Amino acid sequence: MTLAKSAEARVGRVLEHLARWLAYAGGAILVAMALVTVFSVLGRALLSVGLGPIRGDFEMVEAGCAIAIFAFLPWCQLRRGHVTVDVLVDRVGGRFKLFMGLLGDLAVTVISGLILWRLYLGFGEKFPFGEAGFRDAFGMGAKPFFPETTYELELPVWIPFGLATIGATLFFVVSVYTVWRALNWVIDGKETAA
Repeated sequence: MTLAKSAEARVGRVLEHLARWLAYAGGAILVAMALVTVFSVLGRALLSVGLGPIRGDFEMVEAGCAIAIFAFLPWCQLRRGHVTVDVLVDRVGGRFKLFMGLLGDLAVTVISGLILWRLYLGFGEKFPFGEAGFRDAFGMGAKPFFPETTYELELPVWIPFGLATIGATLFFVVSVYTVWRALNWVIDGKETAA
């Protein structure tokens, strides 16, 4: 007696596909940020031959790493890759272990919802477009007086906020799904393959 087991499997496959490709994108961004750092350090080391650091490297790395982190979270949650302390649970096993996994997934869902909510409010605060009706309909608050940018490169701050919000949204959706999956595991009395 599971809760829509076939629907859960279909939704799981779609979410796995989305989370995997978002994690690939996050990995590509992280590699790009590592290359920016390497070339900037090499440029600093080779000042004597006319090279120099990449202008605004810290701003690019800061934004890129934030985007990458949110790109990895859905995949991590789907695979139960978050750090856990299982001293007691590993000794017990059975349905108790499955129930504790369900509680963990519930806790992550609450936290991911809180993160998404606060990140979306930050995005709305930074997003400089849209009339009052549009912004009210999407709960974005008042339009900022001037668009906020980074100091050196003057990159619009709303762009990394928006990209991180995409990852946070999928993280929340995946978290809700993992509660559904964990509840089915508790009902079945065993973890089943995705």
